[in-house]
Amino acid sequence: MRKTLRKLVDLFLKVVTPPRRELGYGYFYDPLDQRDDERWFGRLALDQRRRLGYWPGEERRPDFVRALRELGEGSLEEPWRYNWNRVPRRSAGPGFSREDYREARERAREICRATLGEELWQRLQRDGYLDVPSRLLPGITYRLRVGRRIQVLCAEGAESPWYYDYLCINPVYPLPEYEFFAHLYLYVRDQEEEVIRVAAPQPWDQALGRTF
Repeated sequence: MRKTLRKLVDLFLKVVTPPRRELGYGYFYDPLDQRDDERWFGRLALDQRRRLGYWPGEERRPDFVRALRELGEGSLEEPWRYNWNRVPRRSAGPGFSREDYREARERAREICRATLGEELWQRLQRDGYLDVPSRLLPGITYRLRVGRRIQVLCAEGAESPWYYDYLCINPVYPLPEYEFFAHLYLYVRDQEEEVIRVAAPQPWDQALGRTF
């Protein structure tokens, strides 16, 4: 009787359960991809793959497979195509050595200096921040600091549209602090509408999680 009941239950579950695709490393993937491993993953050296968001055991990430297939024969890195949610805070991800960090930060400072110009660069080095007046909100000034949230300053009589005094904006993928600061400065100066749209108001100051 017990065996018969078990068979009936197994049969019922087999009928009502939808077919499952093969599962690998915690992600659904197309079994046909397996034969293309060397073709697609062999294009890049292991350390380069890790810089693009890969880490051991994640070969079946759909976003990684898709991005590699769309990479083409060129060597241009397109990190915005990858999912960086599992990368530790204030890190570039596995595969970045101390020398990689040093070179990336050095280039970032050069980019920031060229973007700001010598006068603003020296002011940033002296004061530790740059104040950018709002073009859209009278009496509002954005205080930008390297690797930190934006501070909203209000002139006397001005009213902030945000309940909190700090705005959090992180890059989509890890960037050196000075490089993202240059991006943020240009957005606040020239595309304030986008800053207002995406910024998340926060009650306190904090280091950005996607910069290093």
